[in-house]
Amino acid sequence: MRLDGVWLRYHRHGPWVLRQVDATIGPGEVAVVLGRNGAGKSTLLQLAAGVLRPSRGRVVDRPATVGWVPERFPADQPFTVGDYLAAMGRVAGLPGPAADRAVRHWVERLGLTRFSDVSLPQLSKGTAQKVGLAQALLRPPGLLVLDEPWEGLDAAARELVPEMIGEVLAGGGAVLVSDHRGETVRLPGARRWSVTDGTLAEEASSEGSAVAVVELAVPAAGLAAAVARLRADGHQILRVREPAVPPAAGSPAPAPAGGPGVEAPGESPAPGRSDASAVGADAGPPVRSGVSVVEADGGSPVRSGASAVGADAGPPGRSGASVVEADGGSPDVPGVPGVGAGAGSGTPDAGAGRAGVASEVGR
Repeated sequence: MRLDGVWLRYHRHGPWVLRQVDATIGPGEVAVVLGRNGAGKSTLLQLAAGVLRPSRGRVVDRPATVGWVPERFPADQPFTVGDYLAAMGRVAGLPGPAADRAVRHWVERLGLTRFSDVSLPQLSKGTAQKVGLAQALLRPPGLLVLDEPWEGLDAAARELVPEMIGEVLAGGGAVLVSDHRGETVRLPGARRWSVTDGTLAEEASSEGSAVAVVELAVPAAGLAAAVARLRADGHQILRVREPAVPPAAGSPAPAPAGGPGVEAPGESPAPGRSDASAVGADAGPPVRSGVSVVEADGGSPVRSGASAVGADAGPPGRSGASVVEADGGSPDVPGVPGVGAGAGSGTPDAGAGRAGVASEVGR
């Protein structure tokens, strides 16, 4: 959906509430609309939902099914909760049995079962807000527009809102949501639209500040060039390990040397093992001869494929570092998404076709 040069005022000679708004949101995207009271947030959301028509400009490519939840649900209507939702199912174009199933699903999920025969005007603000959420989701929307959806909800229902938003996004829908409670921190990856004095601007994403530590191995002959290329791309090299030579068959393993950053050699790899590197003081198989490794200090290794990635890797004092695998597979680190080599901005492509080089990703 696109807002193309949109202006709006409520009266012919009244002040402009929104001026020259240009914005686009696509399938699977969520945008959080921010701004002080009176800045025009609710007006923008109503334009997107089709509740208002622009005075100038146009809204194009709006999905056929739009779910709209106003900040305050209009409860002064002569219906019970059950009758209202059944009627809204028909308005949404659902055939009778499908409408009944959708109403039952959302009534149960939002804890509205005991209110089915209660008249809308008798509901508390929080319960009425749940009815508003239910009616917007009876038919999976291509666009879901939420104006302060957490307002008045109990704790259990507040937890449900991010789940419902995630389901709309997973189904290919888009979501616009305003919030002054700070609840939108539960929406990772959301775009941020700021409304100030009737104009709209998109705030730059802060996700680029996240840090990831990647370990790759490269042939020793190409080490200098690979390190130089990573530094030129703005990455920080944390440590370089020189090629390790496996002990001769039958010879005892040398005693580990003390001190920070010194690994204790492990046993020779088992037959058929393809590990190319190991991280941490108790690193397992030594690095094969002729391969250099660049890595971050610290952490127990988590092996996956041809590399071992320290789950606690990262420079001293840095918290929140993500761990990613260099060779394209998902690392065996709970809660951390796998990022393949070359995936995303900032991931080096220096190791393509080779064992690779590790760097801390995050320019």
